[in-house]
Amino acid sequence: MALFSGTVFCARRSGLGVITTGFLGSRNPIPTRFVCGRTSSSSNDNGPRKKSILDYAPQKSIPYLQLARIDKPIGSQLLFIPGAWSIALAAPAGELPSFRLLALFAAGSVLMRGAGCTINDMWDVKYDQKVERTRTRPLASGAITYHQATYFLAAQLTGALGVLLSLNFFCFPLGALALLPVALYPLAKRVTFWPQAVLGLTFNWGALMGWAAAHGSLDLSVVLPLYAACVCWTMVYDTIYAHQDKKDDVVVGVKSTALLFGDNTRPVLTGFSVAMGSLLALTGYNASQTMAYYLTVLLAYGHLQHQITSTDLNSPADCHEKFVSNQQIGRLIFVGIVLGTLLKKGENATEEEEDGNASHSVT
Repeated sequence: MALFSGTVFCARRSGLGVITTGFLGSRNPIPTRFVCGRTSSSSNDNGPRKKSILDYAPQKSIPYLQLARIDKPIGSQLLFIPGAWSIALAAPAGELPSFRLLALFAAGSVLMRGAGCTINDMWDVKYDQKVERTRTRPLASGAITYHQATYFLAAQLTGALGVLLSLNFFCFPLGALALLPVALYPLAKRVTFWPQAVLGLTFNWGALMGWAAAHGSLDLSVVLPLYAACVCWTMVYDTIYAHQDKKDDVVVGVKSTALLFGDNTRPVLTGFSVAMGSLLALTGYNASQTMAYYLTVLLAYGHLQHQITSTDLNSPADCHEKFVSNQQIGRLIFVGIVLGTLLKKGENATEEEEDGNASHSVT
């Protein structure tokens, strides 16, 4: 689930905002236009800035909140979604998914996404210092020391472990298996142009963990196509996201599918979106889903295709906007799963009634 799969998402340069000069004895001051985690006004400002959680946080906590990307919740949302889908698919016919499990997975997503950002900033501090958009991150700028980040990471992992221990025993070894791709991802972007694939394998572990948390076992006919569909989805949204930094990635030597696909990005991502839709349809068939589910899958596929065809891949702002819109796909399919599962009971009752009428007519 999110507990052990979130440690890789933040390797992409999502931009942090800014940090306090000289926090906790930092030796690397930040340009004066950056103040206490909030960008001060300058001649380049285009308008009022939207407030975030950082505006209400204690000043000393801001670098740590930025390190965990608390002010950028899209990562935690995308980490949570595969587990939420799986939990909803595992619900009995005619019933809502377990709110307890959804709450645990949500907490695990926030903790592990934050831990992932911390780990990757620790790996990438030298890279981040060379890129304009990331050099103000807490570690890259010196607002937090390496040792302070290590202690913060330990606290996040301890909280995530507490969530894992709240699940059934079957989830323990399954969650531990996710540590292998987690460990490989920071290296992957240095040696292969397919780090998004490694990210997909890790980031969507919740598709397996959700069902396991609900049943204490795995129905591979449901969770494997669901997992594969989520991996294809990640290939789409993270490749679009990677196009934001393709110029900087060339300079610093970071590899990505954005660089690999280049001008062929749209047709390749179209293939991944078709695969995602097909695999979700197979998931629904094996889970005995109803029409509401398939309708939302169709709508989600249309949404994804719109992203692929309309994104300006040379505009970082548009790439980021399309990337963030993937939360809508996650919510849409979740609603479809819930509605489809609630309708299962009604369809089963109708089928039983028809069978009963047929048997009466035969007698």
